[in-house]
Amino acid sequence: MSAPFAPHFNRQYEPHLKHLRLKGLQPKTIAAYARAIRRIGAYFDYHIDDLSEQQLTGYFTDLLDTHSWSAVKHDLYGLKFFYAHVLHKPWMHPDLIKPPKVQRLPDIVTVEETQRLVLSTQVLSYRVFFFTLYSLGLRIGEGLRLQVGDIDAARSRVHVRDSKGNKDRLVPLPGTTLRALRRFWQLHHHPVLLFPNRHGGLQTARRATTALDRGGVQRALHQVVAGCGIKKRSPPIAFATPTPPI
Repeated sequence: MSAPFAPHFNRQYEPHLKHLRLKGLQPKTIAAYARAIRRIGAYFDYHIDDLSEQQLTGYFTDLLDTHSWSAVKHDLYGLKFFYAHVLHKPWMHPDLIKPPKVQRLPDIVTVEETQRLVLSTQVLSYRVFFFTLYSLGLRIGEGLRLQVGDIDAARSRVHVRDSKGNKDRLVPLPGTTLRALRRFWQLHHHPVLLFPNRHGGLQTARRATTALDRGGVQRALHQVVAGCGIKKRSPPIAFATPTPPI
């Protein structure tokens, strides 16, 4: 069903969504670029075919007053994509925006902090999930996408699919992690998913159609990190070796 926009905008927005899917972009990128065009459309009363440099300067200045540089970049890239693939027009304002260059190192938790974090997680599925993330060095999304067939016990490695940049990679599988995953799988026996959702508890997890909820995982991680008194700018995404026991 089409969104309730002005008819002329809908005729452009629908092809925009189709091109986003056809170009093989990641779901998060598709959502960000689609949101960008909706937001820009609303700002200009859904007439965005021929925006001047003055109009764009005003829009991005206002956006930066209420949003982060990340949102500004997503809107800029989304609009560039719209111009290239929907309007078939060249982007005439290459120097309009220059975000500040910021390079931050990830927060690293120590072995001791990782042990505290894992052992302080009361919900078993989250505890095994967090341990798997830290022992394999995975992002949350990568962990949620793990399937039973991705675990290569014979070669002690894990096939991580759809990583950053839409690439796959292989990571070493510690014996401790393999044993933890095997014990956990014995409880839910899902034929495909390593971490099926918890709706109905582990007793019904075998019939789950989706993995753990990303929002629930993130909330649980925030709560455990705060409860452990780990002082990081954001939830830790990497840990120091060696692999801690579970």
